[in-house]
Amino acid sequence: MAGDPKTEELGLARATLGKIDFFRSERPGESAITRLGGLTNLVFRVDCNGDSYVLRLPGKGTEDYIDRSFEAVAVREAARVGVCPEVIHMDAKSGVMVSQYINGTTMSPKLFKSIPGAPARAGELLRRLHTSGARFKFRFELFGMIDEYVKVLGAKPVRLPEGYQNVLRDAQGVRRALAAKPQPLAACHCDPLAENFLDTGRRMWLVDWEYSGMNDPLWDLGDVSVEAGFDARQEAEMMAAYFGAEPKPSERGRIVIYKAMCDLLWTLWGLIQHANQNQADDFWQYANRRFERCQNLMSDPRFAAHVRAIASG
Repeated sequence: MAGDPKTEELGLARATLGKIDFFRSERPGESAITRLGGLTNLVFRVDCNGDSYVLRLPGKGTEDYIDRSFEAVAVREAARVGVCPEVIHMDAKSGVMVSQYINGTTMSPKLFKSIPGAPARAGELLRRLHTSGARFKFRFELFGMIDEYVKVLGAKPVRLPEGYQNVLRDAQGVRRALAAKPQPLAACHCDPLAENFLDTGRRMWLVDWEYSGMNDPLWDLGDVSVEAGFDARQEAEMMAAYFGAEPKPSERGRIVIYKAMCDLLWTLWGLIQHANQNQADDFWQYANRRFERCQNLMSDPRFAAHVRAIASG
């Protein structure tokens, strides 16, 4: 008979803590461990000695598409410049990580709508990251990652959504426009899900740096707008806090373009999760929902105008 999955997860967490020097003076059984959220990894809150920490255990199959040595550099750099919690332990080989627990609200699209000033605090946090001078080892190459994800999927028994090749073909025009007007790269989170923001009410923090890298900083703005389901007012609030002025047409265009491209990229990511039989969510439905949204945005007549705005600089 199979054991209780929750009991097995807690047992794994306790066993892992016993191997980490920071906790070696603690008996793992005396630490209070609580399972937290997480789509692809096992994440726990650990309370011991009057302090609280977050333990992250990498999920099954993540080694196929995440380089933990790159993540280790990024998360320490992000902590150094004050945009993510302090890193207590990071194993660059296994990906096991312990960080300081932040007593804040884990955001969601619903909370971004209901908490006053939340989009502005997100914009301020992203500006702080992008202007920090932090340097990551990985370079986030949008179309290179799409090619890599297709390669990973090619070795797995999963099909692509109908019409994907047509969208990928149309995206080549976006690729050319972006290549013609390259922007200075900055340290970027690259996966700013609403749930990766922690809000204390005074400021925000970012967690989960698995996909972070040097990138066009406006990718982060387009991505968070999609992930948090921002409406026009929220998006304007975020951009005002980030730019400190009205964005240029080319800047707004890049944000819109990246909204479509992030849905294109994370469609493939969702298909990989589906192929890996990740039970955390219905990733087939997730991938198809994102792909449909990407198709709708790219078919909007205004999309071509945004591409032209990028090309004109």
